[in-house]
Amino acid sequence: MITVGLVGAGHMGSGLGHALRSGGHPVVTTLQGRSDRTARLAHAAGLTVVSTLTDVVATAAVVLVVTPPGEALAAAADIATASANTDNRPLVADLNAIAPSTVEEIARVLGRVGLDLVDGSISGPPPTVRPGARIYLSGPRADEVAGLSWPDVEPVVVGPNVGTASAVKMCTASVYKGMVGLFAQAMRAAEHYGVLETVLADLATGGHDPTPAVAVAVTKAERYVPEMRAISATQAAAGLPASLFDAFAEVYGQLAASELASADPESVDRRISAHELLARLAR
Repeated sequence: MITVGLVGAGHMGSGLGHALRSGGHPVVTTLQGRSDRTARLAHAAGLTVVSTLTDVVATAAVVLVVTPPGEALAAAADIATASANTDNRPLVADLNAIAPSTVEEIARVLGRVGLDLVDGSISGPPPTVRPGARIYLSGPRADEVAGLSWPDVEPVVVGPNVGTASAVKMCTASVYKGMVGLFAQAMRAAEHYGVLETVLADLATGGHDPTPAVAVAVTKAERYVPEMRAISATQAAAGLPASLFDAFAEVYGQLAASELASADPESVDRRISAHELLARLAR
């Protein structure tokens, strides 16, 4: 079983690392510059921790990159720099929620040092939360990443070109995270006008219970801001209005400034009441 390197062992990254370990792959990561939370998640997932990113690049045959969207390009540059210190040339798979144009830029950065890129995107929660996450992959070597042992994860190859897998994510995230942004706006407006209970009751008739989803999304809102900008850029490149998701970036920016945003996703009480949620958003 080949060794897999992981750049970004947060909630999603450590979940994928745990799945790959369950499939028999040694998984290595570094905690250099990472938070205490990431360290806890990496150790809980049983990942092998090495000292530096250079050690990850030197050890792994495939390196998966799972960072916040706004850090994807910097992560690629760091990997390119680290590769200068080793003769190993791992296959790099960027799994971040970024625009196809950013993927092309990452491919250029890695290509200058002889590193091949697989474009990837993730749909669904970490497999440690709920089995069944899908990883969409594209590029000339996408089959190599799809061929890893992925228990509780479904790899899906969507084409031979880098950018295609990220286009999938930009479209699906526009629905999933756009809906949560809409719910957050509706709930905040309903609270202001004193009609929250009526609005929630009406949404429930359509099968919607927005409070838990909004509560969890708030803890990720800071990283959602650049993701909304990426969706906006993707839609603009398709000749579509860009202002819609620029506005969602503003929505998530407000949520990121709230008291609840400092919590970790895994610590959120999904039974939180709508009134308590909105009170914490107001702080």
